[in-house]
Amino acid sequence: MKQGLRYTIIFLFLFILVLATYLVYLLVDYKRLPDKQELVIVNQKTSLTSPKQTYQVTSFNIGYAAYPADYTFFMDGGKYSRAYSQENVLDNLSGIANTLETLHSDAFLLQEVDTWAHRSYKINEVAYLSDALPTYHYTFGQNYDSSYLFYPITRPIGRSQSGLLTLSLFPLEKSTRFSLPIETNFNKYFDLDRAFTVTQTTFDHHPITLINVHLSAFTKDTSVLDAQIKKLAALMTSEYEAGRSVIVGGDFNHDLLGNSPVIFETSDTIQTWTQPFPENLLPDHFSIAKTGLVEAKIPSVRENGVPYDQKTSFVSLIDGFLVSDNLEVQQVVVSDLEFANSDHNPVTLKFTFKSE
Repeated sequence: MKQGLRYTIIFLFLFILVLATYLVYLLVDYKRLPDKQELVIVNQKTSLTSPKQTYQVTSFNIGYAAYPADYTFFMDGGKYSRAYSQENVLDNLSGIANTLETLHSDAFLLQEVDTWAHRSYKINEVAYLSDALPTYHYTFGQNYDSSYLFYPITRPIGRSQSGLLTLSLFPLEKSTRFSLPIETNFNKYFDLDRAFTVTQTTFDHHPITLINVHLSAFTKDTSVLDAQIKKLAALMTSEYEAGRSVIVGGDFNHDLLGNSPVIFETSDTIQTWTQPFPENLLPDHFSIAKTGLVEAKIPSVRENGVPYDQKTSFVSLIDGFLVSDNLEVQQVVVSDLEFANSDHNPVTLKFTFKSE
């Protein structure tokens, strides 16, 4: 009896020691990337396309190429923390690259693109996709560089370096990464850092700014979400007042339609990532691009707690675009890929420049 008690005490002591050591590691290793960080631009030696009237930009959260339709994620109540295998990541990347090639948009705004992460088997997805699209100029803004996250215990998600990849058929002129406000309590050690990139280019003779964004998904603090949108709005206004057209594309982790449960006939339970987008926080001269979305009824995201089922899965529309009023939105199209390679579907904005 005494020996059993002694072993129990030793076990508890070692457990507390390991836990304390890990918490110290999180505290020491934690850092946020600097705000207002100039990004490297890679402009390819390619010829420009002929001038056109209608342009298109696509936003796609690729889910670090780890989410085929049957994949479930532990933080949403599912099973897995990492991709099935390195081979599966490469298969998903191949499918994603084929989708982008088929769309052949003038620009792509991609989120959750890993450069080095245990969850995606250390594959450099920026290198993969930029090689697959050799005619596109690109810039990459690191969203976060997380500490080693030792959960779930049975298969830790590990360390992740990931971010926002912007590609364009037109040469890029300047790109800057801006940090977004996040929670300041203990949750910051386990949630992902957040950021957006502001990239200036010219479509033919039209100066345009492409903003690539990924807002927080799991925070319950609405003041943090509002602060993120307000900072984003300030940059949108600054670019607009400089005489540029502005497109903000990405994963907003907000219901961009405002009533997605009605449109997609799903549960009306509001998740942290499906709250209606607060349009009252949008600056003057900007609106959400919605043309064609309600009629098409194609979702941009699925729930990750269970494998995707077209008939029963919870879906919503949280990916899309904010546009300035010097652009004319022709249509917004969600590609119905049935979440084959990501838990998101790509969303494409078709637009023209208004006459000056």
